[in-house]
Amino acid sequence: MELDKIPQWFLALESEDAAFLKNFVLKSGSLKEIAHLYQVSYPTVRLRLDKLIQKIQLSDQKAEEPFSAFIKGLAVDSRIDLETAKLIIEKYKEEKNRKEADT
Repeated sequence: MELDKIPQWFLALESEDAAFLKNFVLKSGSLKEIAHLYQVSYPTVRLRLDKLIQKIQLSDQKAEEPFSAFIKGLAVDSRIDLETAKLIIEKYKEEKNRKEADT
């Protein structure tokens, strides 16, 4: 595949996430086998997959609203809590709307 045809969501993945995705495909999507491979519990693998899904969805949204997608990404990575992310995004949108109204 040509580099320019690789989807942006895939290029945005960290190498650790890409390796997880590769293993997931190689294990035919079996979360039980992935749990065994990584020597973690099934719920831990499920949570990791859910976070990866959210990262991919956020990557698709970045073209629309990069700052909001960045803040949501911090929440997905548990770097900030969800309520804080919502407050930051809400404040950002208010400021953005206020600036647009002033122009």
